[in-house]
Amino acid sequence: QVQLVESGGGLVQPGGSLRLSCAVSGSSFSIFSMGWYRQTPGKERELVARILTSRNTEYADSVKGRFTISRDNAKKMLYLQMNSLKPEDTAVYYCKQDRLFENPNYWGKGTLVTVSS
Repeated sequence: QVQLVESGGGLVQPGGSLRLSCAVSGSSFSIFSMGWYRQTPGKERELVARILTSRNTEYADSVKGRFTISRDNAKKMLYLQMNSLKPEDTAVYYCKQDRLFENPNYWGKGTLVTVSS
């Protein structure tokens, strides 16, 4: 019954910006850490950014200084502001809710971000 739905992906030029959103329903929100991950063909899914219940954040080295993760507990929304985008940022981006055990129910289905001129 838990649902995570990403939105905001699209085509942008290098150096451009994009804001991704993740709406969570059917689940508590504020008591769980949340994260953004991305995946390209032939590569493993990697952590992009994570935000704890305390709102402390952590980022992959490749996106530090360019991406910002945030959350709105009242709206049960997760966001990823992406600036200074590079072609290597091209990927399907997924949001995830942290749980004790891995479960596909706690992942969204992804939104595609393409950075190209």
